[in-house]
Order: sequence, then structure tokens, then C-alpha cells
Amino acid sequence: MSGLKAKLLGGALAIAVPLVGYYEGRNLAAYLDPVGIPTICYGSTQGVKIGQTRTAEECDALLATELGEAITTVDRLARGPLPDTRRAALGSFVYNVGAGAFERSTLLRKLNAGDVAGACAELSRWVYAGGRKLGGLVKRRSAERELCEVGL
Repeated sequence: MSGLKAKLLGGALAIAVPLVGYYEGRNLAAYLDPVGIPTICYGSTQGVKIGQTRTAEECDALLATELGEAITTVDRLARGPLPDTRRAALGSFVYNVGAGAFERSTLLRKLNAGDVAGACAELSRWVYAGGRKLGGLVKRRSAERELCEVGL
């Protein structure tokens, strides 16, 4: 990640890295996530194959890059400035569900309509994977929502 990009992501990335790291956990060997997608490191799925391994340093770098991309997506799609806590919360969310889901979400529509409280509340609805409510997602979304609501 370039120095300029890191500065632009700044506090949001610093807040989001430990949040995502905690809820994703780090796995140095590829595994199948709860819906059967090959996953490695802190929830990375792109190009992952079962049997693949990474070092701790590779996982940390991958997290910073992919989470930086998620926050950049938030910055691109959200109309108007957001505090770093909200950028971090939404970056964590995008990292988990993907840019496309965020772009099509009621959450983003509410955010861009000025209903920040309603947008943050939408996070609590995103707790299902493969049609099953997952306890880990309930806890993660609660933490993301709390961050999202800072200052409201």
C-alpha cells in the first residue's frame, strides 16, 4: 500500500484492522468457511485453494490491502464525509460481504439519504450466511454497529 493511500485511509484502517482480525481470526492454512468457500488468513477468499498456506506476515499484508480496498469502496460509494469510526465499521462490513452487496444495500441507500442511524441499524440485519443465522456474525455486526453509531 502506498504511503499516500495509507494516509488517506488513516484512522479508519487503524480502527478496522483489529476489529476484522478479531472477528475473522487468522488461519495460515486454507479452510472452508461456513458456506463452503475456500478461505485463508483473515477471511480472504480470492484465488484461495484448499492446501494453500501463508505466513503470518503475508496474512497481515493481505488484510491491510484488502481492508484498505474495502474502505476505499466505502469512500467511493458514500456521499459525503464520514468519521473514521463509521468508515472503519462500514469497511469491516464491506470486507465481509463484498462491494457488490454493499452497493446494492438498503444500508447504503439510507446512508446516502442522510439517515445515518437507519443505515447503522441495517448492519444488524446482515447476520446470515447460507440461510443460517451465525452467532459470530451477530457479534461482529453488533461491534460494527456500535462503531458506526459513534457520534450520533
